[in-house]
Amino acid sequence: MHPLRTTLATALPALALSLGTPALAGDCGGCDRDTAPLHAVSAEMDLVETAVAAGSFNTLAAALEAADLVEALQGEGPFTVFAPTDDAFAALPEGTIEFLLDPDNKHILQAVLLYHVVPGNLEAEDVLEADKLVTLNGQKLDLTTDGSVMIDDANVTATDIACTNGTIHVIDKVVIPNTSDLIETAVSAGSFTTLAAALDAAGLIEALQGDGPFTVFAPTDDAFAALPEHVVANLLKPENKDQLIAVLTYHVVAGRVYAVDAIAAEHAETLQGSSVTIEHRDGDVYIDGARVISADIDATNGVIHVIDKVILPQD
Repeated sequence: MHPLRTTLATALPALALSLGTPALAGDCGGCDRDTAPLHAVSAEMDLVETAVAAGSFNTLAAALEAADLVEALQGEGPFTVFAPTDDAFAALPEGTIEFLLDPDNKHILQAVLLYHVVPGNLEAEDVLEADKLVTLNGQKLDLTTDGSVMIDDANVTATDIACTNGTIHVIDKVVIPNTSDLIETAVSAGSFTTLAAALDAAGLIEALQGDGPFTVFAPTDDAFAALPEHVVANLLKPENKDQLIAVLTYHVVAGRVYAVDAIAAEHAETLQGSSVTIEHRDGDVYIDGARVISADIDATNGVIHVIDKVILPQD
């Protein structure tokens, strides 16, 4: 395993400042008292310099260096960084940091680190009011405010550390994006066996494992089973491959379209060429009459919305 790189901590002297930053909810409560807010000086330093000077982000600084992301996060931005402390990295399973810092896993390290960065300068109030937090990784962070403020499964312990090119909010865990593509994500879920078989028969597996991104409205096995008898068997026949491709690509939209954007758009053009109708009624979202039973499942190359029916193009 690749050893920990020499950290950037020696680049600037650590500043011994006490924590005085409120959590997103407005009350520091259980804030990490070892985290330096740097409010007095951070406005004169960029995001990376501020993290280094805090003295509590040595592993993050080393990871950014190993991932060749230091220069990017010292750019104009602005960026919003949800910064895990050294304790957050230390809490990862044994061997994880060494694995991430192995040069062979640089792409994984970059994906993880970019999952902690959102474009734009979002202060605490902006974060709470955002309809979604899409990261530079491409995937979306989940924000919850039930009792405490959390980004995915990490507690926000300090906020609004202003820097010359953005803002830092401190979190107590390293948040991990999905590292599987759309096909791998669907297969691992265990409830899309028929969809996977249909994609294989249609020769679409490789396409949906490409860069994309794509948005997939994914019918469950129960959705396929609810079709009239013999429909699936007929679609899987080699002579009906073109029809199968048309049905499957009618479930795919170019780009990463999250639920909030889909609702606002009301329609979305599919790879089949026709458009699906998107409705929001009685608290549920419907795609051509199929109810979305699980939304915004991220993958490395897109997003999945699970639907309870197979939708069929009308032409």
